[in-house]
Amino acid sequence: MSAAAARRLTRRRWTPYLLSAPLLLLLVLLLVVPLVATLLLSFHSFGMYKGIEDVYRLDNYLDVLTDGYFHGVFLRTMRIALLVTVLSALLGAPEAYVLSRMREPWRGVFLLVVLGPLLISVVSRTLGWALLFGSTGLVNQALVALGLVDEPIAFMYSETGVVIALTHVLLPFMVISVWASLQRLDPQVANAAVSLGAGPAMIFRRVVLPQVMPGILSGAIIVFALAASAFATPAIIGGRRLKVAATLAYDEFLNTLNWPLGAAVAVLLLVALVLIVVGASRLVERRYAQVFG
Repeated sequence: MSAAAARRLTRRRWTPYLLSAPLLLLLVLLLVVPLVATLLLSFHSFGMYKGIEDVYRLDNYLDVLTDGYFHGVFLRTMRIALLVTVLSALLGAPEAYVLSRMREPWRGVFLLVVLGPLLISVVSRTLGWALLFGSTGLVNQALVALGLVDEPIAFMYSETGVVIALTHVLLPFMVISVWASLQRLDPQVANAAVSLGAGPAMIFRRVVLPQVMPGILSGAIIVFALAASAFATPAIIGGRRLKVAATLAYDEFLNTLNWPLGAAVAVLLLVALVLIVVGASRLVERRYAQVFG
């Protein structure tokens, strides 16, 4: 091989790395550097009079891992995220399937209705739910008028209200993920199942569901991660009495000014999310190996 050919081969090998270098640099600056800085900050100590001390200890992690208060906050965070994920899957998967079976122009209209809330800020949507959930809000007035309850239900400052509001906020992400999987689904497969005598329930459970499971899994990962790290909705609906990991880290950073402890809470939340998401992904992929393969 000549020297010129060798140089061209070397340039060809390095071309993909050179083209992706700006994006990799941006990723390092905006993601990796802040994460590393947060991790290093979490090992510092904090004193009420001395502030952040330039020492490296595990005190913050020991406090979080051994204190029952932090255990309750993390357990509540994961419970809310799991409930929101399950509700989003139960509502979003059938909704996406129905949308995929619609004819134009109704398919586009209702798809816009489902995805339209993403054009509105999370704070605005959550404030709307706060108005609906009040003791004199539309939801409680309707329940009392229908005779379902004798007195207004305390949706505000409760896990129930947070779960309902977060499900509404994050449901479009599940619909989008399942919708993408349904685009690869051959409708003739369902027609073949009908010709063999399968009913609608069996078709959905044995034919459609396994093929859209990758979409449900990806949607569940997105919804769970966003629900577990959500701040605006739990802060508005849950208030200061219903702490989750995100609002706890916010309070430690801006109220008590204990930045190292807040950083430790953020790092532990990130680690917990990674472990849960990876573990759930492996279990589902093993169960539906043929679909993912």
